[in-house]
Amino acid sequence: MVSGEAPQAAGSVRVDVWIWSVRLTKTRAQAAAACRAGHVKVAGERAKPAQALHVGDEVRLRHAGRDRVVVVSKIVKKRVGPPVAAECFVDNSPPPPPREAAIQVPVRDRGTGRPTKRDRREMERLRGDGPPAE
Repeated sequence: MVSGEAPQAAGSVRVDVWIWSVRLTKTRAQAAAACRAGHVKVAGERAKPAQALHVGDEVRLRHAGRDRVVVVSKIVKKRVGPPVAAECFVDNSPPPPPREAAIQVPVRDRGTGRPTKRDRREMERLRGDGPPAE
């Protein structure tokens, strides 16, 4: 590889290195940990950090509470800038859920203490978790 030329069209690279190089994770250690934990799949199969990755492979990554589905279009062995990284894969990820759809945790006034059994049952009834009120 010539210095100054980061993307390559042929060959293979480790999965953890590629995930880090195209900025899907912040560090290579996070990419390797995701592979070891089973959060990375290549072509539908669980990937180890050192598995070879080729052009055209589909990579599924679960990171930071979001599923990413990308198809490799260029092989990169060194970390590159965001504009170059965007050219190295085709993003087929589902859109992130809107912020309103996130789980909203009920807020209690400061100093009110722990909920009583009656309060807990009322909160469960409002959420639909507990038995219906009689």
